[in-house]
Amino acid sequence: MGSVASVMALSGDEVSGFVGAPDEIDLLRAQQYDLLAVLLGRAPGPDLLAALSGLKDGEGALGRQITALAQAAAESDATAIEREFFALFIGVGRGELLPYASYYLTGFLNERPLARVREDFAALGIERDAAMSEPEDHLAILLEVMAGLAAGRFEAEAGMQVRFFARHIEPWAGRFFADLETAKAGRFYRAVGGLGRAFIEIEAEAFAMEG
Repeated sequence: MGSVASVMALSGDEVSGFVGAPDEIDLLRAQQYDLLAVLLGRAPGPDLLAALSGLKDGEGALGRQITALAQAAAESDATAIEREFFALFIGVGRGELLPYASYYLTGFLNERPLARVREDFAALGIERDAAMSEPEDHLAILLEVMAGLAAGRFEAEAGMQVRFFARHIEPWAGRFFADLETAKAGRFYRAVGGLGRAFIEIEAEAFAMEG
């Protein structure tokens, strides 16, 4: 079981002349999804760590988690985080955590939740790259698709963001991030867990208000 070397291994149709272009808030949401996807897809290198350590302090629940992530990045080095990533998500045999919808929702890998993800990917015109080893219900991949929906990168019918979040992320991602916050092998990634949990909670509340 390997890491998601490149979350961009999934490619949907690029949007040309997107109708109803995303606003500033949606683009900020997309950036947050992209960041979490990258951090769960592979261990951050020195350049990304430097950028994270320079994040400005924020306000509110999400702002506090961003501050904690910046501090964790400043106190970490890429080599140590690479070892941490391996222990958490790869391991010898398996990592401490399994970031897959199927596992969190059924206790097993490659179950019905993965089939549901593939159904929605087909509807969005997203094709799996043959070089990608991970199943499509890996959280990094699901978060990147949410980023694409928020930023208008995919042709999608109205309401697809809400449905995709409700079907594939809301039922389990918060629990995964909470587990990451307390993972035995975690140091830097505990801050990633805190940020992810806070962001998913905010997204769930926002989508509930829209409903």
